[in-house]
Amino acid sequence: MNFKNRLLIFLLACLFIPFSVFAYSNQVILGGDNIGIQINSKGVMIVGFYKVNGNYIGSDAGLEIGDVIITINDNSITNVEELVDNLDKSNKEININIGIIRNNKPKDIPLKLIKDDNNIYKTGIYVKDQISGIGTLTYLDPKTKIFGALGHEIIEKSSGKRLDILKGKIFKSEITNIERGSNGTPGEKTAVLHNEEILGNITKNTNKGIFGKYNDILENELIEVASKNEITLGKAWIRTVINGTKIDSFTINILKINYNNDVKNILFEITDQNLIKQTGGVIQGMSGSPIIQNEKLIGAVTHVIVNDAVKGYGIFIETMLEEGEN
Repeated sequence: MNFKNRLLIFLLACLFIPFSVFAYSNQVILGGDNIGIQINSKGVMIVGFYKVNGNYIGSDAGLEIGDVIITINDNSITNVEELVDNLDKSNKEININIGIIRNNKPKDIPLKLIKDDNNIYKTGIYVKDQISGIGTLTYLDPKTKIFGALGHEIIEKSSGKRLDILKGKIFKSEITNIERGSNGTPGEKTAVLHNEEILGNITKNTNKGIFGKYNDILENELIEVASKNEITLGKAWIRTVINGTKIDSFTINILKINYNNDVKNILFEITDQNLIKQTGGVIQGMSGSPIIQNEKLIGAVTHVIVNDAVKGYGIFIETMLEEGEN
């Protein structure tokens, strides 16, 4: 083999070596804004069962909470409306075939429809294809318009399953009330949702947050992104909304830094007495609130410690930025 051939083989081999290059900016637009969130799942998720003539016919057939229906008699299903339409067409066929995804694997389940006391065919299943709620915007990359929020995934409450997202959006919202939390009972924000004022489209729902493209560039300040190695124990701040749309900053104390967990990286306690007085600690709706230390963005609030409501966890901002660009 001559040198030229050896060089060609080497160069070709180099082309197949996997590598990661993250394009996120070292400065991002700082979040803290409260946002409304709506996502639609791929398919229709089963979230519960009801009795038909005294029997749970759905679960008895082998269906499970968390199963995602994708076909009825081999006809594709993407939402509840299509599910109902196909069931209406199948009413003369007492036995139908339901195609589902369970644990990322397809499966067919035969189901016998049963008439109820009103002579209407029933399936015995409760379903859902959409989830709405609120959270906090963490950052917006001014170069790519990619945004990150929440710092954790959106799950369907009844099943505990993460929704495989078909489409989603974030939109304006304003906080109208705070239900104060306590040890053992997390509090939560209550908000008015302005779902006609769309801010951006969600493309990813992952255990590190929700991500997508923002429609416009915010006028909020730019902030430098900190690496995980720059974070220290001690004083820091979180930014969040507790009234209307006004973003406020509150002091926290970082107690521990964990480099070996995917998402629970920053253990902190709220030290701001004004925030504790109003919320009781970390509450639902705070997820995604930016964490700032030494004038740099270091992470986002993700979890409350239920039995000690003034304490919570945050995710490294580097982790969110990498996931958003991946």
